[in-house]
Amino acid sequence: MSTLKILIIVTNVGMYASGHLKTGLWLSELTHIYHAAKEKGYEITIASPEGGNVPIDPESLKYFTLDKISTTYWNDISFCEILNNSKRLEDVASKDYDLVYLAGGHGTMYDFPDDSTLQSIIKKQYENGRIVAAICHGVGGLLNVKLSNGEYLIKGKEMTGFDWFEETIARRKKEVPFNLEAAIKQRGGNLKKAFIPMTSNVVVADHLITGQNPFSSKEMARVVIKEMEKL
Repeated sequence: MSTLKILIIVTNVGMYASGHLKTGLWLSELTHIYHAAKEKGYEITIASPEGGNVPIDPESLKYFTLDKISTTYWNDISFCEILNNSKRLEDVASKDYDLVYLAGGHGTMYDFPDDSTLQSIIKKQYENGRIVAAICHGVGGLLNVKLSNGEYLIKGKEMTGFDWFEETIARRKKEVPFNLEAAIKQRGGNLKKAFIPMTSNVVVADHLITGQNPFSSKEMARVVIKEMEKL
């Protein structure tokens, strides 16, 4: 049996457009899936739209958000070196993957939605019946993906993502470039929210898997690996 291959896509954007606050990748939304995949011996590629440095949202490094797994990787020099030298999306787009995973963080709201290479990768992955997964604001990378029939990929799909009330709790409503919840609904996505905001919620719709928020990182990794093992 050949080694399963996964592509994890992360942001290059480290600042909100206002210039007042730093943002970037939400660390746990990468570390949990990375750790789970590494334990399974999967081949992991981490790429970003521009390649190179992946900024980390400082909010994800705070005591109450930095869990044990994330702390371990944040203190791992070799892992941090990978984040300093992510692959450029264009350079890995032609390869085949068993899983394409969009990690979140507010930075993704700027460089994921309109990236044509990302859209092409997701379209090919989905139409080939392979797993597409996205968590939190990384779900924004699915918004503008259109399938061969001209329809939005998320139209009619049960899914989740960081909702507008959670954006209020995060105190970022005035900073974000758009309302993710409204955008999902506008494109016909069937948004499923956790009963309690900022708690874990993962939605599986065939080979599309979405997670609502950073607190879904652990369950998201578990669910994705479970689906991968069916391959």
